[in-house]
Amino acid sequence: MESVGGVGVLAKGVGILDALVDGPLDLAALQAVTGLPRATAHRLAVALEGHGLIRRDGLGRFCLGLELIRLGRAAAEALPLTEVATPHLAALRDETGESVQLYVMDGDARRCVVSLQSPHGLRWIVAEGARLPLAVGSAGKVLVGGVELASSVEEREPGVASVSAPVIDRAGRVVAAVSVSGPVERLSREPASRFGGAVQRAAREITHALDR
Repeated sequence: MESVGGVGVLAKGVGILDALVDGPLDLAALQAVTGLPRATAHRLAVALEGHGLIRRDGLGRFCLGLELIRLGRAAAEALPLTEVATPHLAALRDETGESVQLYVMDGDARRCVVSLQSPHGLRWIVAEGARLPLAVGSAGKVLVGGVELASSVEEREPGVASVSAPVIDRAGRVVAAVSVSGPVERLSREPASRFGGAVQRAAREITHALDR
């Protein structure tokens, strides 16, 4: 019988949680996605369920548990950047009428740590906690390239445009990217011309607030 103790079990457990990010899975599908033996996948899923990190839906499939909401909120609140940035991001959302996000580097990707939705019925939604590629999208260009302003038109998703600007820490490092995103029909194919100034102002305000 395969052991599920030690550091290895942690990696396997995280792998199961990652597998459920895209939606519920029954045991066979969970095994296929994770590559774990059936018995191991079942034991770990049940163990995670016992801690509230996994639950089962009405069809008996495994899905992410509600305890993750509490942990996610606690992690976000422990990150001073989000507390400082949120009022400025809300003002940017109100000024532009579009969805606003704050991204930080997360290994070889970018993580959305704040997401405020546009009041429009037709809008672009990025879930808080979403991990997205750096290679596409204006926020990735800002985080990797350190540019003062970057735009994106239908790079990651058809019909979506965005514009981003950097948040800088005291050492002059880019610590986050402020983004406005939405339908191309509203942001246009030159989103930097439309909302670049507002995004840069918000990013500077957050930068100054962090420096206090």
